[in-house]
Amino acid sequence: MSESSNTAGSDITVVHVMRHGEVDNPSGVLYGRLGGYHLSELGRQMADRVAEHLAPRDITYVCASPLERAQETATPIAKAHGLDLATDERLIEADNVFQGRTFGVGDGALRRPANWKYLTNPFKPSWGEPYVDIVVRMMQALEAAKEQARGHEAVLVSHQLPIWTVRSYVEKRRLWHDPRKRQCTLASLTSFTYQGDKLVSVGYSEPARDLVPAHLLAGAKPAKGKDKGRSKAFGA
Repeated sequence: MSESSNTAGSDITVVHVMRHGEVDNPSGVLYGRLGGYHLSELGRQMADRVAEHLAPRDITYVCASPLERAQETATPIAKAHGLDLATDERLIEADNVFQGRTFGVGDGALRRPANWKYLTNPFKPSWGEPYVDIVVRMMQALEAAKEQARGHEAVLVSHQLPIWTVRSYVEKRRLWHDPRKRQCTLASLTSFTYQGDKLVSVGYSEPARDLVPAHLLAGAKPAKGKDKGRSKAFGA
């Protein structure tokens, strides 16, 4: 994907889908669609960093999931371009029966009999919103942003699972996957480039990578000690 800062006057449109920054979540719950979860101080630094990174770009539309962490991440980007921040419900986090609980890799959740009824079908998945439904709504959000920013660039702020699911779909990978291996770290950009109405490429970048704790990067091993709680909400 070209790194040109100006797509105006061409038939090229770029829609950057950003994952929100770090959330203040000391208890390590899977917060899902719950309200009241805001960016941490580090998360605000991540949002500012990406806003600076995108400042030279030809961005004409900024939109976010209705959840606070996404709205707060998108705000400095919209402000930098003198734009009003739009909201799209289709960008929201995936629904999950475990939201509000501590549920993460290595915490024993998979060994609790009460959870087994939700774990019968990892391909759908049986514990939350079907992957196919996520693809449908995210593709609709991408299409709407492309129309809003046609010939320019747009930024959508969403959440890890919806972003990774729609990227997997357009890159023709299976939708079920190991959550620890998603290439969608905090404050990352997954960029969809269109020529006219045709999607021609997908790019990925991490403008705030140096701010992301090592155990939260894609493929990292589960955290230990003081950082263990922060690693549990990997699906956010």
